[in-house]
Amino acid sequence: MTLMKQFLGAAATLALTAGVAAADPAIIFDLGGKFDKSFNEAAFNGAEKWAKETGGTYKELEMQDEAQREQALRRLAEAGANPVVMTGFAFGDVLNKVAPDFPDTKFAIVDMVVDQPNVKSVVFNEHEGSYLVGMLAAMASKSGTVGFIGGMDIPLIRKFGCGYAQGVKAVNPDANVVLNMTGTTPAAWNDPVKGAELAKGQKAQGADVIYAAAGGTGVGVLQAAADEGILSIGVDSNQNYMHPGSVLTSMLKRVDNAVYEAFKEGTDLKAGINVMGLANDGVGYAMDENNASLVTAEMQAKVDEAAAKIKSGEIAVHDYMSDNTCPAATF
Repeated sequence: MTLMKQFLGAAATLALTAGVAAADPAIIFDLGGKFDKSFNEAAFNGAEKWAKETGGTYKELEMQDEAQREQALRRLAEAGANPVVMTGFAFGDVLNKVAPDFPDTKFAIVDMVVDQPNVKSVVFNEHEGSYLVGMLAAMASKSGTVGFIGGMDIPLIRKFGCGYAQGVKAVNPDANVVLNMTGTTPAAWNDPVKGAELAKGQKAQGADVIYAAAGGTGVGVLQAAADEGILSIGVDSNQNYMHPGSVLTSMLKRVDNAVYEAFKEGTDLKAGINVMGLANDGVGYAMDENNASLVTAEMQAKVDEAAAKIKSGEIAVHDYMSDNTCPAATF
């Protein structure tokens, strides 16, 4: 595993090629690493669940820089890893280039659609889950101002923010939603110091609940919120435990299930697009002993009622990816 993490130089590449057993699955984590307590860590948990249930082994790699993406995919495929799963939209162009060269290898990508006959694309209705936590934010807020801090400024993350703002406005039409992005490069996913600064800035504008959708950067947002005596909302993984009594809830994006299912399918992985939303438990919100005192039964009932209406189509949550507008707020 250490060798995979390093993945530097020709010697490491040769060792990687030699070390992958035929048909062993493999996972490549995006920048930020598998212990980012968010997106990548959810993927890691899915791989671990598969390994524990089956007794199987898998290979893993943590990206160190953008230049490694194509090399990683090619070496794993050449070595016989199957399927090869990768987390993050940034693998899209590389996978579209590499997949045709390995028609007998199955690939799965999370957060991007790659139209190849040997690729499974898993995408999520993040806006639906974000709507629900937006409702909770509005119900918990005493100031009437809530915040959103995204990672890299891309349409996918604006999708989170817009769904959140719509949920906030559904509860309190007069609420003020402050939205910030951390940056415009991949470094925005792993900058907890900047996340903390943005959180403090939003508090200064009156925000008393802040939703972070920023990978490792969100760790800084949650820490700052706890330090400043306001509430935060985690993302992807259940982050309630990080600051018990301070994290209102977490918007669950079941990347763990996506990875687990891909590993479980193995070489029989079915190509095509798999959309994971509220209807199939692909997204949701976290309740546990760490936030039980923050979310009343009445609040939870209202959110669950809205979730049922989203599933039935009675409530339509705006998808920023569909037309790149955000009716409920301005970035």
